[in-house]
Amino acid sequence: MTRLAVSVDQLYRPQPGGIASYVRGLAGALASLDADWDVRAIAPRGELAESLALARTRVPLDVATLTRLWRFVPVGVPSNSDVVHATSLAGPFGGGRRGAVHSVALHDVLWRDHPGATTRRGAAFHESRLHLLRRRESVRIFTTSPGLADRLAAEGFAPSRVHYVRLGVDDDVVPVDVAQVAASLAREGVVGPYTLYVGTREPRKNLTRLIGAHALARRSEPGLGPLVLVGPAGWGAVDTADAVVLGARERSLVKGLIRDATVVAYVALAEGWGLPPVEALFAGSRVVAGRDVPSVGANDEVIAVDPLDESSIAEGLVRACALADDEQARERRHASVSDQTWDRSLADHLEGWR
Repeated sequence: MTRLAVSVDQLYRPQPGGIASYVRGLAGALASLDADWDVRAIAPRGELAESLALARTRVPLDVATLTRLWRFVPVGVPSNSDVVHATSLAGPFGGGRRGAVHSVALHDVLWRDHPGATTRRGAAFHESRLHLLRRRESVRIFTTSPGLADRLAAEGFAPSRVHYVRLGVDDDVVPVDVAQVAASLAREGVVGPYTLYVGTREPRKNLTRLIGAHALARRSEPGLGPLVLVGPAGWGAVDTADAVVLGARERSLVKGLIRDATVVAYVALAEGWGLPPVEALFAGSRVVAGRDVPSVGANDEVIAVDPLDESSIAEGLVRACALADDEQARERRHASVSDQTWDRSLADHLEGWR
């Protein structure tokens, strides 16, 4: 039997963000492993507002304290673990039996690429953890962002340490039906077509330009409907103007909103990967995305726009609205990301742990 310990601390943080989606998806896939695997989630003190498919090893420390300690000691890691996987730079970076495999998921280096995406303290934390990983040469690095492996190699990380792993879509979550989506929107004053943004609300997501571009595009294409924002508040204040803010909602409703949207728009200034546009394509929806969003940068089914240019975003929204939305078109969009599942992501992880 192979004993795997995996950190799930991100689910306990006030602003879990995209890494939490990775943790949820990976946890669900790990739960499907056969009896040859014993998987344990390392969890800090606290309660989750959601279910977790894995058995948990509880650590009687809050998430902030645990993160500080993980730099030095693998608190909470079962001593018989054969594999220890940190789902972020928080750690842990060791522990388990002698000769255990250790790995860390590195999702991006946004603290360098877009310093405004975090605080100085946050940037210093991530930089110090990256330096720590450079020194701990036995730890394998799982990158989720295309191209990140080359950047690590340029900084002195041995290429043999770095493994690219795909991310996936929650294809086991059943979206609510059309009537439920319409009823939820009607309670917020939205009736008819709508443009959708999914993600945290923070400056890095470029919502100010998206809101301005949507208003411009709607003058010539009223079929876009109002702009609806779904997702939690992130780091940094954002003026949402006249957009309809739904906030964080259950995954089944979010998937229904994605499926039924006229257009799904995602024009982030900087992104490690970018799950929402993949989710939208998976559902068959029309997508407008910033040309530098890694997850869909090479996808021909996406209307790519300049995220720094409101007129480019507006033109993209109008063009997307004019695209075919019949069954054949939706199936084509779905097929373009059909390999982005958590089962395939798990296969990538298993290969990296081999």
